[in-house]
Amino acid sequence: MFISSAYAQTAPAAAGGDMQSSLMSMLPLVLMFVVLYFVMIRPQMKKQKETKAMIDALAKGDEVVTVGGILGKITKISDNALGLEVANGVEVQIQRNAVVQVLPKGSIK
Repeated sequence: MFISSAYAQTAPAAAGGDMQSSLMSMLPLVLMFVVLYFVMIRPQMKKQKETKAMIDALAKGDEVVTVGGILGKITKISDNALGLEVANGVEVQIQRNAVVQVLPKGSIK
């Protein structure tokens, strides 16, 4: 009496038109992911690759800067650690991953 009758919706006449509209509605989302990849993800992966190459290329006698800002010269190298001379007769052990930058020779006096 108070409830109106419910009618089933009819199926769209052309299924091809519906497919095209759904693809067009997905296009902005796909474009956002493509832009996100080229703006954020790809440069970060490139930077990680360069950092790994720098850490793998460390050699005895290189002058480096650590994450904590300590400057020193590499005196010992092992698989995971480096011996870093920070002053005459003062050597500290650091992890390889703590190296941020390799300085040009003669930077530390």
